[in-house]
Amino acid sequence: MSYDLAVWEGERPADVRTARRALTDLYDRYLDAEADHPPTERIADYLAALVERWGDASVDGDASPWAGWPLIAGASGPFAYIPLGWSMAEEVSAYAAALADSMGLVCFDPQQKRLRPPDGVGQAAVSDQ
Repeated sequence: MSYDLAVWEGERPADVRTARRALTDLYDRYLDAEADHPPTERIADYLAALVERWGDASVDGDASPWAGWPLIAGASGPFAYIPLGWSMAEEVSAYAAALADSMGLVCFDPQQKRLRPPDGVGQAAVSDQ
């Protein structure tokens, strides 16, 4: 079992209910669909930045925070579903959410049932790293 984050391109949903609906729609359309959609440039850049910081599980094994690999495998079109190992979930999810915000992406945390980071927090958190 993993700690998961969903990241996508688009306007930040107004509330959690709208975010959950968007997550379900995007997951069904891009990850459960038969068609193969290459990740958009922004999603690919986002995942590349995460891999640059922590490596990829396929290469780094236990040293990696990812519960699935390669990390790009969870990306399709404007959507990425990111599985994290629990041991580093707090640190990595905070950074991943802040990075998404700094890149103009939406980040939803299904475990906490909330959008991350709270409005206005992402830019400062990434620049402090």
